[in-house]
Amino acid sequence: MSDKMIAVVNYAPEKGSVELRELNIPEIGDEDVLLQVENVGVCGSDLHQWTADHSWKVNYPVVLGHEFGGVIAARGKSVQSWKEGDRVVSETAAIINPDSPMTKAGLYNLDPDRKGFGYGVNGAMTKYVRVPARCLHHVPANLSFEQACLTEPCCVAYNAVAVNASIKPGDRVIVLGPGTIGILCAAVAKLCGAHVAVVGLEADRTRLNIAKQYGCEPIVGDATSWANAVDGMGADVIIDAAGISQTLKIALQLIRPKGQIIKVGWGPQPMNFSLDQLVQKNVTLQGSFSHNWPIWEKVIGLLSSGILDVKPIIGGVWNFNDWHTAFEKMHSGQVVKSVLKPI
Repeated sequence: MSDKMIAVVNYAPEKGSVELRELNIPEIGDEDVLLQVENVGVCGSDLHQWTADHSWKVNYPVVLGHEFGGVIAARGKSVQSWKEGDRVVSETAAIINPDSPMTKAGLYNLDPDRKGFGYGVNGAMTKYVRVPARCLHHVPANLSFEQACLTEPCCVAYNAVAVNASIKPGDRVIVLGPGTIGILCAAVAKLCGAHVAVVGLEADRTRLNIAKQYGCEPIVGDATSWANAVDGMGADVIIDAAGISQTLKIALQLIRPKGQIIKVGWGPQPMNFSLDQLVQKNVTLQGSFSHNWPIWEKVIGLLSSGILDVKPIIGGVWNFNDWHTAFEKMHSGQVVKSVLKPI
């Protein structure tokens, strides 16, 4: 094979600093595999780095992409549990500290030294990516890579809703933000037996219609009447999946006393509002970040069985030459999820 590959590279912190570059195929260590990428999803965080409104440290220049699956092309000499040709997806924790108390507890997603693909180390918007073998999960033959590459955002949603939230069948759950994570959170909440509404803006109508396919109530603008429809007290759980800080204020208005707010969407802006409602309503505010090994195994099972279906959110597949179109369609809300294929 050629020793060169095309990659989508975020090369500087300024807005719009993303371009195609030719790179060398990475060398792998003894405990790594060389993964030939079949598909890679575009994440909201990729868009945030492209538009330069992110809040995390980026090691420029870096290949974007952390939602990916593919086939093992080569393996390091210490890798015994995988072989060339295996169909796999990869977790995002490319670098972790094995001595961290969080890692030892199985919560390496919360290790302060963790660095992920696409910002800390080179990601998967390219033909080949170096992946630690510990990150890999088997992809069943009946699950296409176009769907399997979305295991990662499904794991974010599963962690937020099925692990960090306390949702009971019959609960009323409001999801703020109809992006990929928001709609997947809504889908998982439906699997938990909740009544679910997804809230967006006028410009989000296309994405809200996708949420409707998952059996959710689409709401443009104010969700107060839906939140209060049963007893006037508000929703049991709010999932804040919007990429701005201000939606937390909306969540505090919509939540019922002793309810729970799950904050899964990033927002670097200062909030500039009082948290007194959090106190007065005795509300639990819970952050949710990333995922770990058992969550991946659960989600792959849901995807391969068809219990969780990601096909409705896939708005198209583009090759790397058309990365800008794929990014723009997601950024403008024309599609929920763009998927890329290497060239």
